[in-house]
Amino acid sequence: MLDKIIFLYIQNLEKRKKEVQDNNGKGDELDRRIKEILSHRESKRVAMEEGLTRASVLLPLLIKDDSYQILFTRRTDRVKHHKGEISFPGGIYDTSDQDLLATALREAYEEIGVRPEDVEVLGELDEVMTVSSNFIISPFVGFIPYPYPFVPSYEEIEEIIILPLGRFLKQGVLTEEYRSYPGKAEIVYSYRCGGHIIWGATAKILRQFLQLIRVEDFR
Repeated sequence: MLDKIIFLYIQNLEKRKKEVQDNNGKGDELDRRIKEILSHRESKRVAMEEGLTRASVLLPLLIKDDSYQILFTRRTDRVKHHKGEISFPGGIYDTSDQDLLATALREAYEEIGVRPEDVEVLGELDEVMTVSSNFIISPFVGFIPYPYPFVPSYEEIEEIIILPLGRFLKQGVLTEEYRSYPGKAEIVYSYRCGGHIIWGATAKILRQFLQLIRVEDFR
């Protein structure tokens, strides 16, 4: 029964994207733009060192209320790392994963119930490193159908958060501050949006993504 429901949602995806195209002439333009941008650049890698762990995340894009939006998750207090923080679906690379993209897709399925075959992968961003937990994160951008029968993991996901892409452009949403850590200091980015605070590696990935595309066209 669930498979049938998901199938009907997937069928509705093209209809929804066509509606956006009819309404504002944008349709698949963002998809094409992201694919073109990411295919013409080489993602920067973080050198692997002792004590670091590889992980990957999926930055999920979707169409809701005739506008492009981004899906985030709020982690529960039951997880080992980054308790209660807002993040993208993702997790640690497992040796059973074919590659880091497979890790991101597997984790998205385990955390929020999005099947890998329902994700249109658009490309990869530069790797980023977390300061406190020593993860090297490989971020992938993907388009997912919406609405979708999400199934949040009880252990890992407290809340699914969907925010309009254009809202991140508003004055005062992004803040920067220097923080000192053992052996170094770095800029920490934070986005305050819709009553939520997105910071750390997630904010760094989001900022990188927004800088790559001319998101002003998709308010």
